[in-house]
Amino acid sequence: MKDPAPGGKSPTIEQLRAALGKVEDPELHKDLITLNMIRDLKVEDGRVSFTLVLTTPACPLRDRIAADAREAVRSVPGVKEVQVSMDAAVPGGSQRGQIQSPARNIVAVASGKGGVGKSTIAVNLAVYLAQKGSCVGLLDADIYGPNVPRMMGISQLPAPDGERIVPADAFGVKVVSVGLMVEPGQPLIWRGPMLHSAIRQLLADVEWGMLDYLIVDLPPGTGDVQISLCQLIPVTGGLIVTLPQQVSRDDALRGLEMFRMVKVPIIGVVENMSYWTGPDGKPVDLFGHGGGKQLAEEAGVAFLGEIPIDPTVRIGGDSGKPVVVTSPESPVAIALIQMAEKAAARISVLAVEQPTANRQPDQYSEL
Repeated sequence: MKDPAPGGKSPTIEQLRAALGKVEDPELHKDLITLNMIRDLKVEDGRVSFTLVLTTPACPLRDRIAADAREAVRSVPGVKEVQVSMDAAVPGGSQRGQIQSPARNIVAVASGKGGVGKSTIAVNLAVYLAQKGSCVGLLDADIYGPNVPRMMGISQLPAPDGERIVPADAFGVKVVSVGLMVEPGQPLIWRGPMLHSAIRQLLADVEWGMLDYLIVDLPPGTGDVQISLCQLIPVTGGLIVTLPQQVSRDDALRGLEMFRMVKVPIIGVVENMSYWTGPDGKPVDLFGHGGGKQLAEEAGVAFLGEIPIDPTVRIGGDSGKPVVVTSPESPVAIALIQMAEKAAARISVLAVEQPTANRQPDQYSEL
């Protein structure tokens, strides 16, 4: 692609870096040079090339950042042509904890109550991030209702590697669930110490490899599993799922405040089952409307979007084929994708800020 620019002497690398140093990432509020997002910068006879390395392959502002970088380079006298390649390198926060982190970023998907579609959000978030090229793991830690195996179309784990658990693979996501470790239909009657031990095993004894993101589907409420996760490993952030109505919002607020008590940042709030589109094309607020956005505003956290009610979500969950795979152009899939992109952007911000850097591994032991 040729770009018109003043003729004359070819620009220097220093001039180009100075120009790119004036371009700011809209989410991280730092310039591209400081963030080390410009790689392989070259210039020859006025022809400039570089790689723009985003902090997530799911960046919702990738086109804007690329356009701003290209325009900044074009403004340098002597530039005749600009070639921009795109890549991504997901940053990670602090890796301190009682056990070694299996991921650069650990995302805890939580709700204050069951039945709000928390697993649907976790599954589609994980699958979309993997579709964009990230290395993603999905840990189903919902002891009381492990639904991820059915929703991902998995019935068993691969054979273990010695004493190490090997994750299943579905849609490019590495998946482990407590539901794959017990007989179908068997109730999991575990109490505090057993839950803590199980979560430790699922984090430490699984051959995860190095992940960009580990999405953890938590059980409802604010109990032992949530506390154990925060004790064992630094969680990048919590993602709160709620329905629109006041009752659900009240419970979601408890989950949000639980994360704050244990010093886990909030990625944002998602309002699931926000509305249904009737035959006339008009939205119908079956469960009220706006509760998720109101919760986010009152708590001072990001609102990640509204996910409509759509039968394809239920069909995909029952058949083991997430809707972002089967119907990516559908309104509900688009809403889920936009939610995932906003979440990925927030995770990048939290990772770069390293909010977990000063956490002590045992600081929650009194809870």
